[in-house]
Amino acid sequence: MDLTDVADRLRGIEEDLRDRAYEALQEAANGDEDAARLEKRLLSARRGIEKAIRALDPGGGFDEGP
Repeated sequence: MDLTDVADRLRGIEEDLRDRAYEALQEAANGDEDAARLEKRLLSARRGIEKAIRALDPGGGFDEGP
């Protein structure tokens, strides 16, 4: 069973979360404490999505790290 199509959809979601986290980080840098909390939540969700992508499509776009 090929799950790369699901992994591809998750990659789109991961990209959206990345963009939103960047926007929240910019707002947090300007002193918005709610944005700082939101950025942390988005980062946590993004990490979960990255983990799911690795599980569904090993070696398909994310480095394993150092």
